[in-house]
Amino acid sequence: MSYKVSIVIEKDAYGYYAYAPDLEGCQTQGDTIDEVMVNIKEAIELYLETLSGEEMKQAMSKEILTTTLEVQVA
Repeated sequence: MSYKVSIVIEKDAYGYYAYAPDLEGCQTQGDTIDEVMVNIKEAIELYLETLSGEEMKQAMSKEILTTTLEVQVA
């Protein structure tokens, strides 16, 4: 069975950091965007394998929406 999981990827001076906000503690890093994508996919798969049916239902019932907002600074 497949699931859609929201992830956040941030770039910093050391590479890329990714985490799944719906899955507490599910995070990873990588030197490139491709590497961090592979790593977070693996981390999520391993994380989901540890959940009970009820925990899985709770985790997958959340929805995170992202957007951008333009602001003016004086």
